Amino acid sequence: MSSPSAATGTTPQSTTRGAPEGPAARVSRLFLPLIAVCTAVTAANIYLAAPLLPLIAHDFGSTPSAVAWLASIAQLGYAAGLLFFAPLGDSVNRRRLVGVLALVAAAALVAGAASAGTGALAAAVLVASAATVVPQLLVPLVAERAPADRRARHVAAVVAGLFTGVVAARVLGGLAGQAFGWRSVFVGAAVLTAVLGLATAYVLPVERPRRRGPLFAGLAALPGVVRHSPDLWRACVRQAGMYGAWSALWTSLALLLAGDDGYGMTTAAAGLFGLFGLAASVVAPLAGGLVDRFGAAKVVRSAYLVAAVSVPLFWLGGQVMAALCAAAVLVHAALVASHVANQTLALTTTSAPATANTAYVVSGFAGGALASALAGPAYGHWGWGGVCAVAGVWLVLGWAVTAVRRER
Repeated sequence: MSSPSAATGTTPQSTTRGAPEGPAARVSRLFLPLIAVCTAVTAANIYLAAPLLPLIAHDFGSTPSAVAWLASIAQLGYAAGLLFFAPLGDSVNRRRLVGVLALVAAAALVAGAASAGTGALAAAVLVASAATVVPQLLVPLVAERAPADRRARHVAAVVAGLFTGVVAARVLGGLAGQAFGWRSVFVGAAVLTAVLGLATAYVLPVERPRRRGPLFAGLAALPGVVRHSPDLWRACVRQAGMYGAWSALWTSLALLLAGDDGYGMTTAAAGLFGLFGLAASVVAPLAGGLVDRFGAAKVVRSAYLVAAVSVPLFWLGGQVMAALCAAAVLVHAALVASHVANQTLALTTTSAPATANTAYVVSGFAGGALASALAGPAYGHWGWGGVCAVAGVWLVLGWAVTAVRRER
């Protein structure tokens, strides 16, 4: 197993001040920065299609609302990948698994760029998203090695990278798609995924084989782990509600911004709206400190209140751009605060952190994928108000279902 210094990115105690650093010390310094950057790139892959929907629809002779389901396919693929691959973090060598998954994701993205129709593109997006689970293989290691009184801050650092990737997918993806076409965006994402995935695998600590029992024993243990931990169950359901509300709004936003019945922006201009998502990267470290100080439950309650305020603002934003901007900041702040709190709880509430983290993240992305799948038809039938209604329902369900069990 690695030493704490390998996970936290600090120089080993044996390194003297002013002495030349050896290869191991240099690698340890790269560990956390590479995890953050790799997290950003892989998270961007999941949302790569969302800002490009108008361009994809035009290329395939369809309408943006008719291809909106591609965004939910990406989230379902990620949830499936988490279900099968993330529990392996408790049993197999992470270095090899991270490298293989990075190459598979890159190959699928290249296949997506070469696709001739929505069916082939959906299959490629599904495979790429399923292989894009590298951050969730690594975050349990980060949490395990972090000091107890700073664990949420360490998790927040990884979460900040994740949401930076979400912003990059919308902003840079929209700009690059407008300039070079959506297929070039997929190829560029493939190159970044391969390079950063292999680099991250290289700096991971060498681990002894830890496999006990069947390879997918962690997958079989998921129901029991959730059933015996009320705190984990509550974190899973609440994040599914929060993530579903955010996902319905954020994956459908390009339809409002670029649509003729909306603001009529270009794909590049609509992509720049994603800069409001930087609020998440700013809030993540603050949320980590609040969780360490006040506990996860209080932070999640506050996040739900902020999200509840953002939904009517989003509805008003269908006609008033200022309201849409304010709502985008609020919903990202709510999502990231809830995520830091709930994921910290998930990672510390059982003796199998990788399995618990899998249950948590799969629940969140499953909730997000289902909400996204409903948001597209809702926009087609009822416009932007229908999307806001889906988001509101998800928030109500996420809180009401968990309210029947008392918190610890």
